[in-house]
Amino acid sequence: MQGSFPHFRRGNENNIDLITFQFNKWGGSFVVELASYPKDGTTMYWGEKIPPNKVNAHHINKRFRLGAKSLEEDGIWFYYEKTESEEDYSKVAVSALNQLKTYDTIGFLLD
Repeated sequence: MQGSFPHFRRGNENNIDLITFQFNKWGGSFVVELASYPKDGTTMYWGEKIPPNKVNAHHINKRFRLGAKSLEEDGIWFYYEKTESEEDYSKVAVSALNQLKTYDTIGFLLD
């Protein structure tokens, strides 16, 4: 896994898998977005070439949010605003991780 928070990428023989944590601009929650990018990179519609080592999920129009059943759905927002302890934060993190494990094979949605 490469990148830096909140954008991470993982390359394989066919493409680059992307994961981005998008935070609510008013605070208190986040959503996890997944996308796939061509291994050799691509050129954006305005002409900018995004190299494979700089791409993130926000460069991709077809993004999937954890908890959604299709690309058109909003997905699950994970709320931490009312957390009061480290255990509460851990519960939010485990909830997101469990969703990520559920969607580990979402490639068919992104193609």
